[in-house]
Amino acid sequence: MFFSQTTEYALRAVVFLAINEGSSFARQEIARVVKVPAPYLAKVMQSLARAGIVSSQRGLGGGFCLAVAPGKLTVLAVVDAVDPIQRIKTCPLKLEAHGVKLCPLHKQMDEVLESVQKCFGSTTIMQLIDGKGDGRHCRELDGFDMGDAKSKEKDKGRDKAKVKKAKDGKRKRK
Repeated sequence: MFFSQTTEYALRAVVFLAINEGSSFARQEIARVVKVPAPYLAKVMQSLARAGIVSSQRGLGGGFCLAVAPGKLTVLAVVDAVDPIQRIKTCPLKLEAHGVKLCPLHKQMDEVLESVQKCFGSTTIMQLIDGKGDGRHCRELDGFDMGDAKSKEKDKGRDKAKVKKAKDGKRKRK
């Protein structure tokens, strides 16, 4: 795989927080929604917090939230926070004949890495959420329901209250 699992997990978490911008979520809730093991996500979120991408607050009503506007946060910033792209600066084979001049193979590989860096540097998290020309966006990723999680939790609470009220009404009639 070209990108590490850590990078994938960080991007999923950041996209989820961006979709739900302004809301805080417990690590376990983020892990459940984006399908990442909670212990692994804890380390990822620490790296994102150290980089200033997310902020965290302890206690009741606490959790993680995005600290940078999705329209200003680039994919590259997220990648660099958890597992930076390693460009090829010298011969990986340590061949003295190559010195700092890369052979054609490693030069081509470094150009690909440079291209990825440029692409990620010019792509914001908001562009991922809204879609970038192909009509799909991160809100529709197969297997993920990353929509407004806070309102869904409120809906669940309302549904539970309706069921309880209906049961209480039946008990009173008897």
